[in-house]
Amino acid sequence: MTELGEFLQARRGQVRPADVGMASFGDRRRVPGLRREELAHLAGISPSYYTRLEQGHSRGASPAVLDAIADALRLDRDEREHLRRLATAKRAKATKPAPERVHPATLELLALMGDVPALVQGRRTDVLAWNGLGHALLAGHLDFTAPERPADRPNTARMIFLDAHSRELYADWPRKARAVVGNLRLAAGRYPDDAALSALIGELSVRSPEFATMWADHRIRPCDAAAYELRHPLVGGLTLTQQSFDVARAPDQMLVALTVPAGSASHHALTLLAGQLNKERAMISRCTSEAPS
Repeated sequence: MTELGEFLQARRGQVRPADVGMASFGDRRRVPGLRREELAHLAGISPSYYTRLEQGHSRGASPAVLDAIADALRLDRDEREHLRRLATAKRAKATKPAPERVHPATLELLALMGDVPALVQGRRTDVLAWNGLGHALLAGHLDFTAPERPADRPNTARMIFLDAHSRELYADWPRKARAVVGNLRLAAGRYPDDAALSALIGELSVRSPEFATMWADHRIRPCDAAAYELRHPLVGGLTLTQQSFDVARAPDQMLVALTVPAGSASHHALTLLAGQLNKERAMISRCTSEAPS
């Protein structure tokens, strides 16, 4: 089955007849969601055409048909865009894209955001760069640098699903995990020929049963703005708003910033963390200057 078919089948299974005003007449259903013919009826298309579409035997569905199916499945804006991409994508042989690099101007901006935890994330959720406070907040147990070699870079999805520190960091870990999976779903729809992205998804599916379960439901949730409660090992609990912005010079990259309300308890905790970071920097600088030449 194609990725389009898997998406349609999964989302069809998540819509109950009662959700769309259809009576089941007490019949015993093999699946909790809509049958193919029921979805076709709601979308105003023939059951045979919808079946061919879901099974990957028909391509080139019109925008009107896709909109009708999206209405029947009660998809939101992001899910509709994902459906259109899957329906119109021309699958190519998996390729190895050029390594992702951060433009110097973006690195300068990241450094200037000294009081705001921030990082630059690539299309596969690789951490391409981060500032000191972003690193101290999210991954102080990892090396600070984000190396040029892609295989050595921290990866947000791996951290969330495979790293015990990250799992403990988020008070509502399942919510954060679902957001990461939703973002990866969007990336997979945008870059169906990205071999490294496919390999990452395969690795996580094998190593994390939780990822495999979340991946199977095909939900699309862009992680562009959300509030998260963190339990930091050094400064305790704090709540931050995460916002993601497209990097103008590199559309595949996102600048992720985490902010707190001024004067709040979370702001105080973040200030303590920044103070600890500054002490460590001063100590390193002193040791470096005192080292014999």
